[in-house]
Amino acid sequence: MADYDFDVLVIGSGPGGYVAAIRAAQLGLRTACVESRETLGGTCLNVGCIPSKAMLHASEYFDAASNGTFAKLGIKVTPELDLDAMHGQRIDAVKQLTGGIAFLFKKNKVEWLKGRGSFVDAHTVQVGDKTVTAKDIVIATGSSVTPLPGVEIDQKVVVDSTGALELPKVPEHLVVIGGGVIGLELGSVWRRLGAKVTCVEFLDQILPGFDGEVRKESNKIFKKQGIEFKLSTKVTGVTVNGDKATLTLEPAAGGEATTLEADCVLVSIGRRPNTDGLALDKAGLSVNQRGQIEIGHRFETSVPGIWAIGDVVPGPMLAHKAEDEGIAVAENIAGLTGIVNHDVIPSVVYTWPEIAGVGLTEEAAKEKGEVKVGKFPMVGNSRAKTNHEPDGFVKIIADAKTDRVLGVWCIAVPAGTMIAQAAQAMEFGATSEDIAYTCHAHPTHSEAIKEAAMAVRGKPIHI
Repeated sequence: MADYDFDVLVIGSGPGGYVAAIRAAQLGLRTACVESRETLGGTCLNVGCIPSKAMLHASEYFDAASNGTFAKLGIKVTPELDLDAMHGQRIDAVKQLTGGIAFLFKKNKVEWLKGRGSFVDAHTVQVGDKTVTAKDIVIATGSSVTPLPGVEIDQKVVVDSTGALELPKVPEHLVVIGGGVIGLELGSVWRRLGAKVTCVEFLDQILPGFDGEVRKESNKIFKKQGIEFKLSTKVTGVTVNGDKATLTLEPAAGGEATTLEADCVLVSIGRRPNTDGLALDKAGLSVNQRGQIEIGHRFETSVPGIWAIGDVVPGPMLAHKAEDEGIAVAENIAGLTGIVNHDVIPSVVYTWPEIAGVGLTEEAAKEKGEVKVGKFPMVGNSRAKTNHEPDGFVKIIADAKTDRVLGVWCIAVPAGTMIAQAAQAMEFGATSEDIAYTCHAHPTHSEAIKEAAMAVRGKPIHI
């Protein structure tokens, strides 16, 4: 057997990569992780999930103080925005969490190789000015922002999601290009802090991939909050003059162009896999039409000893999907059985209220066969009522014959937390009756899940 520097080499330290490295080390494998950033954690911890949640949370408090919510609760305040301090707590959250991963690497004896990794051959990777060899190599390089052709991101007037987290002042008018998760989350941050926000989406509705009813209801809620939408609209150009931008818009179906002025433009049209610079060809690998690395069900690539997980492989680009794949791939490399059920991967939009779903949409479920649907509005939920959080609903889609739960969708303030129950129930193959007859604590938002399950059988209590 060849003498390798490491048993496992992971390229990338995002949620997929760092978890794969830690799990491999826990299983007794000599493990190293290649990362070119100054801190570990990838996009998610440094410029994605974590800092955006820090800004969302802080802006929710500011909004509640300034929009009359606090006054309704008998708390009189006159809020004043200290944007520098708000950014400070965001930076602190990132620092603590990225530092936490560095600590976990030391604790588990994972070696951090600082620099960019590129293949020399199927078992050799160049990292900076040195080469290392490994018996098994895991590609976990994540994804980056998809550029909009002809639009230059200067991170001042025209920003991507990273720049939108770090704006030094609240824009007067922010235009968000793209009605997906990231655009809606970051748009809602700046809307709460005082910006006028316009969202331009090429499709006829926001949140592609989500349940149709959820998409429409979310649109209504955001409009009520003051976000303006231009749906079925294409951005054909952005010109910057000083500190202002002019967008050229055209109807998606064709027609006369119009213009829109803004002092900040957020380009948020999706993400693409990070495979450039890896020299995949030297390892005998190539990518598909979408730039992804194709894998088998064990996360193996077409080259023995090379594995791939997370945003560089097909499937939803979600941190928790990558984490689960990281654990599974490490276990497969160690000779165990690592499995991820890709049919039960929850999705969450961290707006106010949150929007979450797991499994099939009603549209997709109906294509597969006959279904029964149960819905329960949050306005009928006692905890939502006392918290002044009436917006949204829970929807459960079940197979009409077997009653097995196929999908759960909800709009509720803690929807991201509520969806975990639904995912676990589906993982166990639950029926709507199983959920309906499970005792839920009162008063909690989660009772809405129980009531929606009762509604599948035609008998909710509180509506």
